[in-house]
Amino acid sequence: MTPRPRLLFVSPRFLFPADQGGKIRTTQILRGMKGGRFEIVLASPASSKAVNRYRDELAGICDRFIDWPEIAQGPLKDLTRFRHLFSLLPIPVISDYSPAGAHTVQQALANEADVVVFDFLHARVLAPEKLDRPSILFTHNVEAEIFRRHAEVASNPIKRAIWQQQFRKMQHYEAASVRRFDTVVAVSERDAENFSAIPGNHQVRTIPTGVDLDYFPYAAPGDEEHLVFTGAMDWQANIDGIEFFMEQVWPQVVARRPHARVTIVGRNPAPSLVERARRRNLPFEFTGFVDDIRQPVQGAAAYIIPLRVGGGTRIKAFEAMAMGLPVVSTGLGVEGLPLTPEEHYLLADSAADFAKALVRLLEDHSLRNRLSRQARDYVEAHFSSQAVADCFEGICRDTLDGNKHSRTRC
Repeated sequence: MTPRPRLLFVSPRFLFPADQGGKIRTTQILRGMKGGRFEIVLASPASSKAVNRYRDELAGICDRFIDWPEIAQGPLKDLTRFRHLFSLLPIPVISDYSPAGAHTVQQALANEADVVVFDFLHARVLAPEKLDRPSILFTHNVEAEIFRRHAEVASNPIKRAIWQQQFRKMQHYEAASVRRFDTVVAVSERDAENFSAIPGNHQVRTIPTGVDLDYFPYAAPGDEEHLVFTGAMDWQANIDGIEFFMEQVWPQVVARRPHARVTIVGRNPAPSLVERARRRNLPFEFTGFVDDIRQPVQGAAAYIIPLRVGGGTRIKAFEAMAMGLPVVSTGLGVEGLPLTPEEHYLLADSAADFAKALVRLLEDHSLRNRLSRQARDYVEAHFSSQAVADCFEGICRDTLDGNKHSRTRC
């Protein structure tokens, strides 16, 4: 039997628990590819404790796992990251560099790779100067755009200046990165257009966003005035979104619906947010990390995406739609997703419009049910996670074969 070509998949993050959109997308793709055209070797930082805990999950997404020691994250990690403020590289990128990681990747490329995927833009910092294998950069966002948006919404002049500085560094790093790979994979047509506009780049391909429809079964929305949000609460874009919701949207909602309440599901909620809600006696529950997000959101009346910064696509929107949760979102919160307002979700960019949309949902049972059913039907018809995995596998095959004019259509 002819051996399968070996795909080396390099991630700068250990992928479990899959508690962020990028990690969810990556694990779904690898799970769908496992046992297919490629033998998959996954490389990432990890602790021995994490490897033992998630041994079965790793076996479900790769044929072999290789690792290097994770960078220790102490209680002052946010402060120590700022020692990189004057680095030529953006802070999040240089923070992911590891000599052990770079050495492990170099060895794996020499011994085990027919084609290599670097997952997330940050992973490029672990790549050797010269890549002598067919190579793919899997982007989950246009990172420079996220930094620019943070600078635009920052009210503190010092923070704004730091974001602007980091934006310029990220813009340079991102442009240099996409030129180094044979194929760049984007998660939306909009992101692909951004990368295609960079002079000197190679092939840019787009994959759709998918959702595990078996894991997220449908249920009708509830009648209680329960609003929910899911997302890592140590990610600045989510912190900004919840601050915006708490300060500007919530007072307008509760003025009309005084019994409404909010559950925010996500790891490491910012202490300042939790304390602000407690001090003001707001009915906001911060769950912290949960093993299964389905339980705390089940039966909610609406799912909120009040994001003002970010990039890529929002897996959280499709997960909510799959579960039958009516979605209210800013335009940026569903950016990159082919959704139609009033048919699949309610669009609201200003605080007043966001509050009005939520009150409308809470007061209109038939609207909740209509949006719920239409949204589930839509993701069922077009966005299964297996279809996305098949698409990604085809891109890997085309890159390995040196096919500059893609045969794979997604």
